[in-house]
Amino acid sequence: MNIIWHYLDKRSAAINALKDYTSMQYILDHTDEEIRTVHDRIFSVGSPPLSDLPKGSHNPQSNESRMIAAVDEVDVLKERYRQAVEYMDWFKPAWLALSEDERYILQAFYRNAEERQTDAVYDICDHFGIERSSAYNKKNRAVQHLALLLYGK
Repeated sequence: MNIIWHYLDKRSAAINALKDYTSMQYILDHTDEEIRTVHDRIFSVGSPPLSDLPKGSHNPQSNESRMIAAVDEVDVLKERYRQAVEYMDWFKPAWLALSEDERYILQAFYRNAEERQTDAVYDICDHFGIERSSAYNKKNRAVQHLALLLYGK
């Protein structure tokens, strides 16, 4: 499935795509490490947990079950990585086409999720020396420009 279908409504989709950027970058940076961890778990020897409780019935296929689960997990990680690459191929050119000021505004509003939007507005007001209504107008124009770059007219 094409990555664009995840973001159908242009304005809110551009905002959602912007919010997803950090997680997609994390996936690209850490998938190899996660796959190595899963592979290490496949070939490690499992040991029963130490406990005074009676043990359940013995499962002679437990190693096979563990390997199958690990292979399935690797498949999920690879699919997630593929989607992240597709996302970056689609989003990154539009992001780089924005002006530096537009990127700053959008990062302040949407990529810094731990900050509240009112804090972002004040940061933008201080950065550009403008009032709040102008900061919101700049944000709206930047989102509109990003949506245009991502989806066209």
